[in-house]
Amino acid sequence: MSGRRHLVTGGAGFIGSNLVRALRRRGEPVRVLDDFSTGRRANLDGVDVELIEGRLEAPGDVARAVQGVTHIFHLGAVPSVIRSVEDPLGSDRANDVGTLNLLLAARAAGVERLVFSSSSSVYGETPGLPKREGEEGLPVSPYAVTKQAGEYYCRLFDRHWGLPTVCLRYFNVYGPRQDPKSHYAAVIPRFITAALAGRRPVVYGDGEQSRDFTFVEDAVQANLLAAERAGLGAGEVFNIACGERTSLLVLLAEIGAIVGIALAPEHAPPRAGDIRHSQADISRAAQRLGFTPRYSLRQGLEATVAWFQEQGERGGDPAAPGRA
Repeated sequence: MSGRRHLVTGGAGFIGSNLVRALRRRGEPVRVLDDFSTGRRANLDGVDVELIEGRLEAPGDVARAVQGVTHIFHLGAVPSVIRSVEDPLGSDRANDVGTLNLLLAARAAGVERLVFSSSSSVYGETPGLPKREGEEGLPVSPYAVTKQAGEYYCRLFDRHWGLPTVCLRYFNVYGPRQDPKSHYAAVIPRFITAALAGRRPVVYGDGEQSRDFTFVEDAVQANLLAAERAGLGAGEVFNIACGERTSLLVLLAEIGAIVGIALAPEHAPPRAGDIRHSQADISRAAQRLGFTPRYSLRQGLEATVAWFQEQGERGGDPAAPGRA
């Protein structure tokens, strides 16, 4: 046992639940704060955690959640660009007000370090690739604005009140426990469940837009490093990705090859707030965090497809064959 006591906000969500499982495998105590607006109770099935059902926007819930913890992984958010365009006020309340409440409570509780989950969306439509920390552009969605504001708050709380903070900018994380059913679902679970159900996957735009897809276990690894690495703080920001980019049409072909069928997309108009291309420079994360991606795109996709197939066999995925 390390002596650490962890709080994972959004711990019933996609990345959060994978992180919770990794912490518990190490034998470390974990408390989860989640309001289940986007997280799912099933994501924590069989995991021994202390669960507080509460909202980041409620200071009382947050104060109760931080009591006695040494490290905080802040993943709780409304995690959708499209949803933020449709409901910017709701996105701001959950993301900005929630983050500020958490930072205030963490400062009062004497937390040793807070790791904030940010997003590649803060780079906006800056033309250069790969994206490097310190070269942020103008955000093109309310979600991106909330994540950029969260980073600024983290720096200020370190600077003015001595709360050590680290910010991780994720690039298109995917993997087991990602929800494919929401209108706001990410592209990989939507493509996989469509392929398994024998449907044509929907591609918004021409499909030549590209992303730096990151397997969730690599995002988990980055969180653990950010919490444990000595000498970090001051709201330092790190890109967390593979450092490569893949077009949606190539991604679709990869998934088709794994599933064993040729996938013909159905094209739809581009979505508001989506950027054209994204790719990370991860050299700073390598140098300062010791972060190296462990999964290639093919390895991550194979593991993700296998998980969704298993859910279908258990009857847990309504998009699986025979349940579409």
